Amino acid sequence: MTALGDIGPFDAVYSSHSLEHLYPHDGARALREFLRVLVPGGKALVIVPDLEGVTADTRVLYESPAGPVCGRDMIYGMTRLLEGHPYMAHRTGFVKATLERALREAGFAVALSIRANDYQLVAIGIKGAE
Repeated sequence: MTALGDIGPFDAVYSSHSLEHLYPHDGARALREFLRVLVPGGKALVIVPDLEGVTADTRVLYESPAGPVCGRDMIYGMTRLLEGHPYMAHRTGFVKATLERALREAGFAVALSIRANDYQLVAIGIKGAE
């Protein structure tokens, strides 16, 4: 995600539950890469965990296809999947305002997000005209 190479341009980029696995500086680099490979007016659809009001405890917040998810899982990565799979760790996190700011700082002309069910943020970034 941080170095997409000589690809594009594309009408859209889709990223679901991946940015939180990058360090903040790499997440910013990935968003700039998403922007780079889009046509003018192209869209990036980004889904990440919504950390608004989440605490690092073991209270189950919702059930996912991978099993119950607690606040600690949302902040640090799914506890039961981390052993032997360190790439599953979360290295950054977002709330509505920080995800929209990250998209704008990456250069997207429009950055909007909504808080969806099961503690997810769904955002769209739209590339401006060149």
